[in-house]
Amino acid sequence: MDLYAKAKTLGIQTEFIDGHGQRRVTTSEALAAILAALPRQTPRRFVADPVVIRAGRPARTELSDAAQFPVRWTITNDAASLAQGEARERNLAWPPNLPEGVHQLHLTDASGVNEELPLLVAPETAFGGDFDRCWLIAIQLYGVRSAHNWGIGDFTDLQRLLEFVHRLGADGIGLNPLHVLFDDRPGDCSPYSPNSRLFLNALYVDVERIPEFRVDAETQAALTKLRSSDVVDYVAVAGLKWRALRTAFASFKANPGLGRWHEFETYRGEQGTLLSHFACFEVMRRKFNTPWWEWPDEWRQPNEAACARLRRARDTAAEVEFVEFVQWTADQQLRDCKEFAHKLGMRVGLYLDVAVGVQSDGFDAWNEQTAISRHLGVGAPPDPLNTAGQDWGLAGFNAAGLEQRAFEPFRQMLDVAMRHAGAIRLDHAFGLKRLYLVPRGFGPANGAYVMMPFEALLAATAQESVAHRCVVIGEDLGTVPEGFREQMNGWGIWSYLVMMFERDDQGTFRNADYYLADALVTFNTHDLSTYAGWRSFSDLKTKRALGIDPGETDEARWHALGKLDDVLRQHDINNHDLYSVVSFLARTPSRMMVVSLEDLLGIIEQPNIPGTVNEHPNWRRRLPVSIEQLASAIDVDALKRATHARSHGG
Repeated sequence: MDLYAKAKTLGIQTEFIDGHGQRRVTTSEALAAILAALPRQTPRRFVADPVVIRAGRPARTELSDAAQFPVRWTITNDAASLAQGEARERNLAWPPNLPEGVHQLHLTDASGVNEELPLLVAPETAFGGDFDRCWLIAIQLYGVRSAHNWGIGDFTDLQRLLEFVHRLGADGIGLNPLHVLFDDRPGDCSPYSPNSRLFLNALYVDVERIPEFRVDAETQAALTKLRSSDVVDYVAVAGLKWRALRTAFASFKANPGLGRWHEFETYRGEQGTLLSHFACFEVMRRKFNTPWWEWPDEWRQPNEAACARLRRARDTAAEVEFVEFVQWTADQQLRDCKEFAHKLGMRVGLYLDVAVGVQSDGFDAWNEQTAISRHLGVGAPPDPLNTAGQDWGLAGFNAAGLEQRAFEPFRQMLDVAMRHAGAIRLDHAFGLKRLYLVPRGFGPANGAYVMMPFEALLAATAQESVAHRCVVIGEDLGTVPEGFREQMNGWGIWSYLVMMFERDDQGTFRNADYYLADALVTFNTHDLSTYAGWRSFSDLKTKRALGIDPGETDEARWHALGKLDDVLRQHDINNHDLYSVVSFLARTPSRMMVVSLEDLLGIIEQPNIPGTVNEHPNWRRRLPVSIEQLASAIDVDALKRATHARSHGG
């Protein structure tokens, strides 16, 4: 079969119109590399996509013309038969009252051809939230200052911040991904380039809350400098924290209280092989100090026998246990934050972010080599802002692997994200429908769109969302594929609306009533200018100084400022300070509103400038004031007036 014809049968779009309106065709060399990187799959004959059944709705599936009748079908789960029957026409009706879950569908037609595929039974929609309208404050946790932290915000700071925002009337805090990074590469601090999406970043642990830890004089002396720095010194913070964590672990091992040891063992039992694999991976990563695909054969993929030996060996058993101890500690402290928010009566609590992919040399890519391919990078085709296209250097899920694994890796990722959250945001939600994949060794302009099992992923998301009572927001910014938003919203996944982008072709800002109800609304994001930076043109100046085209002229910015004044006046808001904008956003029907702490503090610099690494202090800048000073640094009365209509006390 011709290479391009084969790609088409496997859901790979080799032709597309880029952001310049130019037709692009993936080269045969790049296409061959993409096909080689994906799990082997045979196009199905009877049913093309996984079957999705929504609770409470009649469900039918159209069999293809290739099927010869009668077609016998069986639905199983863990080899147990749930239902079976025989189809004598193309339109096959499924029985009602099938249990929710991911099952296997087995089809056999009259000619004896067999076919298997996943069948998902899901709630009708995702969890919709048990509130009318609310608002949250977005905080860069790493940048938080406090009298006690070690030069980086931690989970104790987060608990104190929950109490603070609760007093303001907010129902929670929004955070960047808390995913674990690489402990031996602390300078690589982007929360969107994780080692794994299944475990937590230990730098957020408050070491002084570990019962077995005592601060020594050397540590105390080093903390003064770290606390006074205007940027997070990740290398110094990591050196200090990891030494402290090892000291705490040694004390824990030497004299574990019965209750503490029991809790640790319970956590290890609950996490099972996933935690064991992660701990073993981390130990082997340090030992070999090369990417996992260069390790000895027995370690190039998870191996239970090898893991068991590692856990028993005298020189590695304690190291494996240490990794597990650190994750237990982080999970405990984050769980405490969730429980504290619940105790305060907050209607969301923690709103957590989920990165679109993982580093190819990290744990997830090693542990899940079927559903994640290290040879393909997630990115974006050329557009006016990125004329060469983008390769984000992240490995993402692939359709064939997810289906072969019955969507377990995707559901596991959601389960971990939702465990302590009242809401999550899926970064680059378009990846649920299609991913732009760039084969390693090729430029980002030579990728291809690979279709994903969109309906099945929405169904799996709804399953996890309802199970955890967690609202899901899909980050749907940019060029929206036709029908994407309607289908996503139809499953109860909310949109992500940024006021900066909600303008018509003339640059006029949309009226408040234009905004969707099932959506999160905000003025900006961590990748965009702060409000103070936007009004002062600082973002334009900074980008030009870095040699980056800001995509906007000063004249266009003046025009935008005038249009903002216009929409505010139309809503009887006669000022244009931040609180006026917050008042406007509070009037939209969108059920969740987010205000950034940087905006409340009048900070000019944005947390992250896409397209830069070290040219700008991305993910490093600390807040100018400490937690203890926040109440006096913010105009609390103005904020309460602006948010009154959607506050928990309003």
